Amino acid sequence: MALIAISLSFVGCATSKDILYFQDIDEVQPVLLAAKYEAVIKKDDELKIIISGPDKAVTDPYNMTLADVSVGFTTNNAPETPMMSYLVDADGNINFPILGRIHVEGLTRIQLIDYLTREIGKDVKDPIVYVSFKNYKITVLGEVRSPGTYTYNSEKITVLQAIGYAGDLTVTAMRDGIILLREEDGVLRHIKIDLRDSSILDSPYYYLQQNDVLYVPPSSTRLVAANSATGLWSTILSSVSTVIAVIGLIVK
Repeated sequence: MALIAISLSFVGCATSKDILYFQDIDEVQPVLLAAKYEAVIKKDDELKIIISGPDKAVTDPYNMTLADVSVGFTTNNAPETPMMSYLVDADGNINFPILGRIHVEGLTRIQLIDYLTREIGKDVKDPIVYVSFKNYKITVLGEVRSPGTYTYNSEKITVLQAIGYAGDLTVTAMRDGIILLREEDGVLRHIKIDLRDSSILDSPYYYLQQNDVLYVPPSSTRLVAANSATGLWSTILSSVSTVIAVIGLIVK
């Protein structure tokens, strides 16, 4: 009970200034979010690409199948074979049926659709191209209720949505020192995010990118409570050991 009381007393020291998000939200002008971020294709991305059109027999050869993976790309694919995904290699390329090697790194999903539509359209009338990310994942660690790696269907995920998927921050999480880890051009960068400051809504880091990692450190309140709890347990164990030793001497 003493341990619980001490822990609660430290948590109780946290004020609204420590735990509330967007404390200056009333002072912020409306933020235009449209077209503020669009995901670009990166190395190791997994893309689902489907080609269709009025004449299925003509478009089927442009769809990779399980048979293609084992024997190489062909032009007589069986339409019943399940679709496979395309992994962007270390050079930023994918191997695409008929068209061959295509450099896709740095393109948006729409740009890749436009490119494939134009190239396939040279041989196929009115092709319909579908492209989506299959492994758009973000990792959230630290002081959240459900840390882990999450895969999303959408390519527009905000910091708030990622934290929401992870069950929100704990009461003892540090709101002003969240660390975003992001790899850009082969360099791992870290950015600090303050959720108490509404300027994050207009920040280039408001929208996350695939493979981003969010780390939420514990607040000083949490660290003090943890250290106090550890110290209390050490004192209790030491006292119990002393009592046992004394009892042993008395019994003798």
